[in-house]
Amino acid sequence: MKRGKKYIENLKKVDRLKLYETDEALKLCVETASANFDETVEMHIRLGVDSRHADQQVRGAVILPNGTGKDVRVAVFARDAMADLAKEAGADVVGAEDLAEKITKENFMDFDVAIATPDMMSVVGRLGKILGPRGLMPSPKAGTVTPDVARAVEEAKAGKIEYRLDKSNIIHCPIGKASFGHEKLVENFEALLNAVIKAKPAASKGQYIRSCVVATTMGPGIKVATQRYMTGGMPSPQ
Repeated sequence: MKRGKKYIENLKKVDRLKLYETDEALKLCVETASANFDETVEMHIRLGVDSRHADQQVRGAVILPNGTGKDVRVAVFARDAMADLAKEAGADVVGAEDLAEKITKENFMDFDVAIATPDMMSVVGRLGKILGPRGLMPSPKAGTVTPDVARAVEEAKAGKIEYRLDKSNIIHCPIGKASFGHEKLVENFEALLNAVIKAKPAASKGQYIRSCVVATTMGPGIKVATQRYMTGGMPSPQ
């Protein structure tokens, strides 16, 4: 892949063989954010599990203490009083069969998170082939299938993100914007990493966290040392 001059210059600042402590890695991440927009900072965590096996799946949700820096658009599948509660909590779009029909017939996808009450899953289930590949299918594990829709909407708006393995056994998640500064990014990093560690399947054997990399949208990857988190210790700020 051909890289631009800014990327090549930023790449020179990163030791590709080094495992950086969290604080140092995210300082460098912010320093290498040189695009003319506020770049998203992402975490990429490779796990020592096999996602093909049901007992080695890793999936869940966590509220980032400083949010993601993104205006999250929330769609809620609910009826009657539950629909009213979702609207009061700030949901961007609320509906039942009408919302499902809009998605299937009009390809309406103007939302980042989908939440559903349990009684709506017979309707939402038929949207699996549309919502599933986009990572938008409501799930009890992620807290997006719940009778408490108001709380779910508020949490989504506050920066709750879902994490899940891809086919390569890697979790990819945003943890904020470069403009947050490294201290807020460290807090978000640790919230996500600790949630993933707590979600370790009992069937997982050997090294659980194989590697962890942080990078901005247009910047180089920076490897982060995670062993201390696995043993209960916390890296001290640089």
